[in-house]
Amino acid sequence: IQVTGAINEAGGTAIGLSGKDGSLIQARKLKRKKRDPDSNIEKVLDLGFVGEPVSINAKVLEDLASSDIIPVIAPLGTGPKGETFNINADTAAGAIASALEAEKLIMMTDIVGLLDRSGALLPRVTPKVASLMLKDGTIDGGMIPKVETCLSTIQGKTEAAHILDGRVP
Repeated sequence: IQVTGAINEAGGTAIGLSGKDGSLIQARKLKRKKRDPDSNIEKVLDLGFVGEPVSINAKVLEDLASSDIIPVIAPLGTGPKGETFNINADTAAGAIASALEAEKLIMMTDIVGLLDRSGALLPRVTPKVASLMLKDGTIDGGMIPKVETCLSTIQGKTEAAHILDGRVP
């Protein structure tokens, strides 16, 4: 509601949507595994109604774009049995950017950006370096889904992905 209101106050025409509206986001249950460090046994975690996008109904967004309406999308999706799945907002944004074949994905965050091991801001990284940073644990916490989303999005027709400090005017 805050984002939609801010866009409308700035002169745009924004509407709030859920990924369930118009069957915008079809999803499936997210499966994650965790390896026990002592026994080395891998265990499947039940994350409840947490999902991941399977497909995006881009026509819904294309129709809105042709009418100058700016959609603000809540990251919910519909499962195969009609169940509602909560989806990580970064993951949903990347899936939507890919489905729309966006030129660029811009992700806003409330931190400086992607940091190296010493805490220095990295103004640019290659996909190879970002993948290595994920693997060696340099990237952790909430930055993991952002970087994973950027990497998966640029594997399609999206040419660039940016993670920016949203606190900077």
